[in-house]
Amino acid sequence: MKEIIRPALILLIICVIASVILAIIYKQTAPLIAQNKLMAEEQARKTVLPEAAVFKPVIENDQILYYEGFDTDSSLVGYVFSCFQYGYSSDVKTMVGLTTNLKISAITVVSQMETPGLGANCTKLGFLNQFSGKDPAEIYVDKDGGDIQSLTGATITSRAVTNAIRDTFLKIRDKL
Repeated sequence: MKEIIRPALILLIICVIASVILAIIYKQTAPLIAQNKLMAEEQARKTVLPEAAVFKPVIENDQILYYEGFDTDSSLVGYVFSCFQYGYSSDVKTMVGLTTNLKISAITVVSQMETPGLGANCTKLGFLNQFSGKDPAEIYVDKDGGDIQSLTGATITSRAVTNAIRDTFLKIRDKL
């Protein structure tokens, strides 16, 4: 019996010590991770709406619907919203900038874990630049009769990006 209890106790002690160390490290790094995430989102907003100097959130039911972008003279220059949809193997989160006449100024993929060399190509400028100047309510991939050229071997990812933008825009359009 002693041969079973002693190794089990040693393993328990090792697990408790490792858990405490991980908890301490998490507690120390959590604020830094949260701060880095906020900075990355701010940078993504500036990428899709570079004319804006300040972004003000529009909140409904304690959730941010979109951001209004203002230049240095406090003039409205556009809107920014984020959206996501499940692609082939992960959620593809996209940040979208809109001009004041509700055309897409630019988009960027904020996070994705799609297949490298296929769906992960959704982060490349060749794909992203296709959206500029388009009406977000009318974007579809070429396989669905639209003019957004889907990624080779990654139609599901292409649809995820396109459908997320269109669906989210249609939900918030009346509030812009």
